[in-house]
Amino acid sequence: MRKILRFILRHKFYSLVVIAIIAVGGYYGYQKYFNSASTVRYVTTKAARGALITSVSGTGQVSVTDQLDIKAKASGDITFAGVAVGQTVKAGTLLFQINATDAYKSVRDAQANLDSAKLSLQKLIQPADALTILQAENALAQAQESKQQSTVDLSKAYDDGFNTVANSFLDLPSIMNGLNSILYGNDFSRVQSNIDWYANQGISAQNNNTSNYDKVISYHDGVSSAYATALASYNKNFDDYKAASRSSDTSTVETLILETYNTTKLIANAVKNANNYLDLIQNDMENASTQANIPTTMVTQQASLNTYTSQTNSSLTNLSSIKQTIDNTKIALVNDDRTIAEKTDSLANLQAGADPLDVQSQQISLKQKENSLLDAQATLANYSVRAAFDGVVAAVSVKKGDAVSNGTSLGTLITIQQIATISLNEVDIAKIKVGQKANLTFDAVDGLNITGSVSQVDALGTVSQGVVSYNVQITFDVQDSRIKPGMSTSVNIILSSKPDVLMVPSNAVKIQGGASYVQILVNGAPQRKDVTVGDSNDTMTEIVSGVSEGDSVVTQTITTAAGSSAAATTAGSSGAGAAAAGGNVFRALGGAGGGRPD
Repeated sequence: MRKILRFILRHKFYSLVVIAIIAVGGYYGYQKYFNSASTVRYVTTKAARGALITSVSGTGQVSVTDQLDIKAKASGDITFAGVAVGQTVKAGTLLFQINATDAYKSVRDAQANLDSAKLSLQKLIQPADALTILQAENALAQAQESKQQSTVDLSKAYDDGFNTVANSFLDLPSIMNGLNSILYGNDFSRVQSNIDWYANQGISAQNNNTSNYDKVISYHDGVSSAYATALASYNKNFDDYKAASRSSDTSTVETLILETYNTTKLIANAVKNANNYLDLIQNDMENASTQANIPTTMVTQQASLNTYTSQTNSSLTNLSSIKQTIDNTKIALVNDDRTIAEKTDSLANLQAGADPLDVQSQQISLKQKENSLLDAQATLANYSVRAAFDGVVAAVSVKKGDAVSNGTSLGTLITIQQIATISLNEVDIAKIKVGQKANLTFDAVDGLNITGSVSQVDALGTVSQGVVSYNVQITFDVQDSRIKPGMSTSVNIILSSKPDVLMVPSNAVKIQGGASYVQILVNGAPQRKDVTVGDSNDTMTEIVSGVSEGDSVVTQTITTAAGSSAAATTAGSSGAGAAAAGGNVFRALGGAGGGRPD
């Protein structure tokens, strides 16, 4: 006996199976040999027409379609706070006003700049008036007259230039002759020229002092060289002068003036050297121990040299002046030509109208001023805080006089329209579309049932612990003041609604071999009827064909045995007795502590 118990305890699972088989066998053996006849009853319902509604259910919370944190877009003091918590406002209603003194000034300045740009454009594109054109014509005529006068002045300047050259040559020949006589005449010695005699006087006056000798010789040679250079220039210049006349071309006259000016400079330099030379000799003679008397001829020659200096200086001044006059007049002619060209273009532009590029540039400037005004107006608008949509003021966080800055929260605005958001699994979400109707109930408001419609379905799901869910938004058809944001709600989304279809309870429909059928009670006995089914919900199934309205459809079979309790089988089950027996077997196994074998 102990060995049997030990075996049973070690092999509990197999032992329980054996016990279950013995129990089932004993039960059926008893039923066969000892049980009396059993009684079978059928529960039926009539196939009837009605409205078949299919839906998907879910729970969620109430919220509003939009909630906006009202923020300042400018900085300053609140000068107006015109709303209170709970107040209903329309879109565009002024909620708060911020001090906008500087913004108003910016708008005024931008408007003034725009008006100025418009006037400038209008002035640019309008045709020139008769007075403006007349003034332009007069300016052009004055420029042309100025050129004519400059042309006359230049011609006169060339004529005066020739006269100046001629006047210079009235003096230059006598100067050259006089200079030649002073230097190379024989006023003091028949065997020596004056220039050499002077050198001997200077040297002997200082008793052949070496340094003085070198100085005298240097002055002597300088005078001789300067005179030779001046003479060569003079001879060529004099020939050119004799070859020219008043009728010579302006280039010849201008060249002759410049040549005469340069020649006169060389002659003036020769006269100066000669004068310095005689002054040196005179100084040496006066300082000599012999206290020699200065010859009268020498004094006369020095006076002549002074005269020559005055004459050459005067000639140089006149020649330089006429040369500058010619240059200035030529420049004036160039300027006159430029002025004429400018006045001609100006008159042509006035007559032709505004330059397209100028008009385009002014139009761009005008557009910039318009944009500046729009920007200033937009900035000004930021100082007025208005409702973005129809709604209810849910919170106010500032009052009149408070200082705020850009981004400061002023309050909260919510929409009047309320919604419910529920979460559905991936099977149910496939059936949901925007626009489907829904019924909503609320835990906090007993008996309240309102309708709504699907307004939004998530395109992307949310995964949590391996389960995918999707949010669905339901918009209420009506608003009820008892419903508050955050309340819980139960929602039934209606997938389809057929108002007049033949239906039977879903548990009456059985499937065998892929075919659907029901049992019809005829004269107390069930008969199989193959059916074609349509839509169904949790309780009812549409029958497209196979039964008629009023047919008694079996929904449950109840078997009552003598001396035992009744066993009920729904019409939708197959093998009711076996299921019941099997259920008792597994309950027995569980009660016996059945589990996995060791």
